[in-house]
Amino acid sequence: MSDIDDIDERFKALTAQINERERKRMSKVAAQEWARHPRLRQRRRLRNTAIAVAVLVAAAGVFVVYRPDVVDRVRTTVSDRLSGPATGETTETAEPAETAREEPVEVSPFVGSPAQKYADGAKGLVMPRPRAMGGLNRKEVSAALGHARKLLMASHLDRKVLMGGRPEKLIRLLDPEQRAPFVKGLKKPDKKKGYYSREWVTSLAPKSAELVSETFKVHGRPRLSAFRENGLRGVRVKVNYLFVYAIRRPGRPDTLTRLVAHNIGTLDAWREGGRLRFWVTHWNGGGVAPARCDIDDGFVHPFYPDSAPDRKLTADGPAVDPYSLDEGTSEGCRVLKSDT
Repeated sequence: MSDIDDIDERFKALTAQINERERKRMSKVAAQEWARHPRLRQRRRLRNTAIAVAVLVAAAGVFVVYRPDVVDRVRTTVSDRLSGPATGETTETAEPAETAREEPVEVSPFVGSPAQKYADGAKGLVMPRPRAMGGLNRKEVSAALGHARKLLMASHLDRKVLMGGRPEKLIRLLDPEQRAPFVKGLKKPDKKKGYYSREWVTSLAPKSAELVSETFKVHGRPRLSAFRENGLRGVRVKVNYLFVYAIRRPGRPDTLTRLVAHNIGTLDAWREGGRLRFWVTHWNGGGVAPARCDIDDGFVHPFYPDSAPDRKLTADGPAVDPYSLDEGTSEGCRVLKSDT
């Protein structure tokens, strides 16, 4: 066997050992996290839940991609052995060793989760086929469905808002009578209802996370129906969507986490004064996971593997699956299913 072949074999053995050690380490971390009771949070008024559980990706391929420090150590080992031509070999025969120094192929951070099969971004926001109902014609019903879709995009697919920015697009989409109190509630909670209007969007607390991928996964099912209430007649669009983001602590590749936002909401549309009016009756009522329960400022504070225990954990009630569109919205922080 040539020196180059020997180096190749040692390289494979080294990476196999590292992968095995890493799998054991991550399994240990995962076990410790489940012992600390990952939880689900229910937000006030909007009945928004947030599940605090670290999603650990233990696949070797993902490990190589998101552990550059280990890749660098392996590269250094190989580089030291290849600093000059091997004895008895020409420079040309050393070229195959370049393969060992190639960048690893990036693996999607959604691999291994239900989100892997979800659509990318707005492609997942497929609305029902419009038809005349509730006293509105087909074109007006189509406008209502389109408005609901725009609201979802502004709430969950606007990168600026996701990273803590002001939800300008959502503000413009709100009815004028809802707009002013919404803007006020971004900084100060409603005195009567005690909630921040920022809870209508998925907005990460400043400096709490960075995106691992610019791709956001989307899955859900909207429903369209007619309504007649309080002298009004029109259509009602009920949304039930999951939005999944790959995040990590800033500068910490080892804290890769999949954040799941569940928007359960309702938009009503009716004709008034010769124009079509849109009114959000409730929004973003399904929660976010993993997020802390004990910080209530309207922002999402991700819960990572190394996060301190949450002070508002409630272990009562059945375990919850954050990827289920059928989960209820009962109050409290609840334990998450361990097979998620």
